[in-house]
Amino acid sequence: MKYYILPFGCQMNRSDTERVRTVLNGMGYVESENDNDPDIIIKGIIACSVRQKAIDRVYGRIRNWNAVKSERPTLTFISGCVLPADRDKFLKMFDLMFPIDQLPELPDMIRQYGVPTPGAFETARVETGTVSSDHIGAPEIGKPGREEARERIESFWKVKPSYSSVIEAYVPIQNGCDKFCTFCAVPYTRGREVSRPSAEILDEIRYLVDNGCKSITLLGQNVNSYGLDKKGEELSFPELMRAVGEIGRESGKEFRTYFTSPHPRDMTRNLLEVMAEFEVLADWIHLPLQSGDDKVLLKMNRNHSMDRYRTVVNDIRSILPEAALFTDIIVGFNGESEEQFEHTIKAMREFKYDMAYIARYSPRPGAVSARWDDDVTREEKERRYRKLSDILLEIAAPLNRRRVGTVERVLVTGEDRKEGYLSGYTEGRIPVRLAAAGVRIGDFVDVEIISARPLSIEGRVC
Repeated sequence: MKYYILPFGCQMNRSDTERVRTVLNGMGYVESENDNDPDIIIKGIIACSVRQKAIDRVYGRIRNWNAVKSERPTLTFISGCVLPADRDKFLKMFDLMFPIDQLPELPDMIRQYGVPTPGAFETARVETGTVSSDHIGAPEIGKPGREEARERIESFWKVKPSYSSVIEAYVPIQNGCDKFCTFCAVPYTRGREVSRPSAEILDEIRYLVDNGCKSITLLGQNVNSYGLDKKGEELSFPELMRAVGEIGRESGKEFRTYFTSPHPRDMTRNLLEVMAEFEVLADWIHLPLQSGDDKVLLKMNRNHSMDRYRTVVNDIRSILPEAALFTDIIVGFNGESEEQFEHTIKAMREFKYDMAYIARYSPRPGAVSARWDDDVTREEKERRYRKLSDILLEIAAPLNRRRVGTVERVLVTGEDRKEGYLSGYTEGRIPVRLAAAGVRIGDFVDVEIISARPLSIEGRVC
């Protein structure tokens, strides 16, 4: 008997999925990579509500699943980030819906539905035990206080993940968000910020390093506010990064540590100085811009100005001169004028990003901006999206051309689409294509860069 699980959206959802796998594997089910497999009896989705497109894909997938239920009886469930506006609809479309922090209860939920199980339920339960089955079918998804939320999510974190890769791993360090950006739904789907105990984080990292993991990404909605919710009872984010750096130094093993995403308001020189001190802390920073206009940033409730953002970037360039800089940008936010959009273009050119993830604004029900008129037309959003995308290529192309003739340390991560080649990425997460001869997936190799495209490079092993 098999199951199929589909994560949508962010890296956090992919990390959550690894813990869902652990519970289902512990019950004796076997994962299938094909949702048309006739042996599947459980199908699940880990949803993302950051963009409407991801939620639209959830609706499309569950309609397809329900259309063939009479031919292939299956139990369907949804978890992850679900907004109240979608919740009532999903309750009617899925057999089960539960907050991700109630994952330890999933075996009891499945049992209540009478689904055949090849193994004992007890094998899937975590040390904290099981909870009452009062929530089966339509569990209460309210807004618990921070301490109740802490108890729930810490029980979830105790479920050991079934990693999807032996080379790359995602380690959650935090859940929820206290920033309340007006465009964002995360505080309404994941609640307030809760920091994972640092001892658990460091134990997981030691385990990964000891077992040959080469790339570790620390995950949180605002990673550099880690520990602030515990009021001095926990490590700060720079202290946590220092502890990770010490693990690397003590182990003597080669690996890279990334984190995403930080908030410009909480980015400190101290963190950058710690990153410069340790080889295993990668020279790569994903620093969301969202907009290059102060008035738009104020309307977004970003709580920092362009001057503050500029100071952070200048600190990065001075302390970590080789660091790659990535960002997020939203175009067409409520009321964004042409002049304000031009300020974002100016910022793009000033900061010279190696990569930018550009999104057309879409209102998220529950977020503050959903109450305002979505007054930038779809056509105008598309124009601005294409304009910024073209500027990104214009900026990134010379940055990558400068790499030609240099030697980069590359982590080989998989097969390339071109036959006979493998793919990987540099310390700064720039994608690399290289000939496969004599190279294995999971290797770190020195690569001489021989050609460049705007967003990728090609090289040969030295």
